[in-house]
Amino acid sequence: MRQILGISAGVVATVSLIIAGFTFNQANQEQLALSSDLQYRTRVLADSLKDSVEPSLASRSTSTTQRIVDRLSANERIAGLGVFDSSGEAVAISKSFPTGLERRTLVENAMDQDTSLGAFMQSSAGNVYVFIDVLHQDDHVVGALALVQSASYIDAAIARIWTDNALRLILQLFLFGAAIFVLVKWVFLQPIQQLSEAMRLARRGEPVPEKNHVSGLFNPLNTEISKITASLRQARAVASEEARMRLEQIDSPWTAERLKEFIKTSARGRPIFVVSNREPYVHDMINGEIKYRVPAGGAVTALESVMHAAQGTWLAHGSGTADKEAADKDGKIRVPPDEPQYTLKRLWLQKEDVDGYYNGFSNEALWPLCHMAHVRPLFRKEDWTAYRKVNGEFAKSLLSEIRGVERPLILVQDYHLALLPALVKSSRPDAKVAIFWHIPWPSAESFSICPWRKEILQGMLGADLIGFHTQQYCNNFLDTVGSELESRIDYERFSIFQAGHEAQVKPFPISIAFPGTAEPKTGANKNVLENLGIRSPYLALGVDRLDYTKGILERLRGVEFFFDKHPTYREKLTFLQISSPTRESVAKYKEYSKEVSAEAERINQKFGTRSWRPVVLEKRTYSHRELLELYELAHACLVTSLHDGMNLVAKEYVAARTKEDGVLILSMFAGASRDLRGALLVNPYSAEETADALYSAITMSKSEQHRRMKSMRDSVQDYNIYRWAAELIKTLATLG
Repeated sequence: MRQILGISAGVVATVSLIIAGFTFNQANQEQLALSSDLQYRTRVLADSLKDSVEPSLASRSTSTTQRIVDRLSANERIAGLGVFDSSGEAVAISKSFPTGLERRTLVENAMDQDTSLGAFMQSSAGNVYVFIDVLHQDDHVVGALALVQSASYIDAAIARIWTDNALRLILQLFLFGAAIFVLVKWVFLQPIQQLSEAMRLARRGEPVPEKNHVSGLFNPLNTEISKITASLRQARAVASEEARMRLEQIDSPWTAERLKEFIKTSARGRPIFVVSNREPYVHDMINGEIKYRVPAGGAVTALESVMHAAQGTWLAHGSGTADKEAADKDGKIRVPPDEPQYTLKRLWLQKEDVDGYYNGFSNEALWPLCHMAHVRPLFRKEDWTAYRKVNGEFAKSLLSEIRGVERPLILVQDYHLALLPALVKSSRPDAKVAIFWHIPWPSAESFSICPWRKEILQGMLGADLIGFHTQQYCNNFLDTVGSELESRIDYERFSIFQAGHEAQVKPFPISIAFPGTAEPKTGANKNVLENLGIRSPYLALGVDRLDYTKGILERLRGVEFFFDKHPTYREKLTFLQISSPTRESVAKYKEYSKEVSAEAERINQKFGTRSWRPVVLEKRTYSHRELLELYELAHACLVTSLHDGMNLVAKEYVAARTKEDGVLILSMFAGASRDLRGALLVNPYSAEETADALYSAITMSKSEQHRRMKSMRDSVQDYNIYRWAAELIKTLATLG
């Protein structure tokens, strides 16, 4: 609609300017013609009156002259008549002679030049034409005759021209604009939209109507697009068949298409529901316009790839300022916005509940409890109450969504929703529920300090399948359950029997979409570094949320130690730290953000020069496309988490290194260290180890880089997010 209105407005403006120009020219021509005619008639009339006035003026009979003036001015065509002597003084003036005329100057000029003069003037009677004719006696100038004619009819005629043309223009614009609107919409825009919709459906693999009403001007294009869509359907069918044939081939790579076929086979039409606290797309109101963004976080990015293939429903907390406006009355919206693949169902929470459930219990209690980052967990009864309440609201919303769905497959995500599995299973025992814990699971001794540990474990054990990143986390969970609950644990099958229900515990190391969105589509643009003020030959990169578990402060101290130990690399290497803000309403995270900024500034003051900063700190969220460019440009990537369930940044960096060069420096306390054997493993608490690893990365030979990177890329490709999802869904679907 905007395009149609824009085109119509442009045409209307152009036509208006053209008609206005023609009207202006017409008005000028009409004014010249009417003025010339008035001047001619006035001169003729003055000449005829001159013969009557000259004799009386010559005899100096003022009364006679006045009578003549009164008699002659009775003519309705005359607006005023006056007779002046040789000194310019009025001898006789008609009663209708307009006031306010500068007649003396005009009269004197005419007598001085001994010639007739005329001028248009404004008077009390409006616009008038004043004509001065010189009176003679024996070839001597004895006075002047002033004849005034009304010129208001000229103004009226010009005004009428503008009015008539304006009315004509309005009518023409209405008809012309309507014609343009209809022409653009029905002849151009609608066919283009139909062709665009056909291409969109073909790209998404949905049926494209064989018949459409696109013809005429766009018929050749429609024919070609029909051929393209047919080719796409055929190619997609071939890909689907190949994916189906590869399902039983263990060594064949996992792709989105293969996962889609796998889900059709293993789930057998049972819909898949993903439940998480964080939503994959957030809609905000910016400058009066609704815009969307993708929140930072590896888990959301990974699950997004799964949902593209599963095409189910994702239930999450709607946190955006315009989430309600973007969704329908049920809180649902098809996503991704540009190419919808699945349904996002939003749950609305009160601010006080979010503060207690998310900021409080989830991030100030469970998060530090599960990470060995030496931050004391904060256990508050009011936070636990909010946590239980919100888990209940998630359960209520999910149960409403799966009403009437037989044996649904439900994938609950992370530590925010530990109570949800038991709540769902108590109402829908036929549902198959898995909970995947995206962060580490601590030792039984560490977990025992939680006041509500039994309730959390019982909530999780309501699931049919409990997944962790590593076998070590699975072992810790089994030990914790054995220490806290009356249950039977089968260590051979890694199953827990509690209250008549069996829950299997298995490792599923999460990964990324590779091959897929992790593959760079274009070469990296080095201008991105220039824009950041980075001109050094070597680039080391860190990409993390501003979270104390990521070890950013320890990493910066390792960089400082590197420049202390290897001063020759000053001004030759720059460390770029991308830190997206997170949980900014939590006091600990605010404090940590300030500490990171202060530490970066301290190091820059210590080593920096006028043209070089050793540390460039970017505290904003980078898009996936922006990060891919930086991954390609970085000679080394530092992932030095103090404790991490997996850390997908490490795998994203590996996937982006298509030339199989570069070096990954990885914390031994990150789950990814079990998969990426080619990385340089470090103890993140040791600045010396981090500095030595950075030096090894910068000086490593190309052949050694290639050997290590190829090994890691093969690992990521072999166990990507599609295989992760396939194993998780297959295990869940075959239970019971």
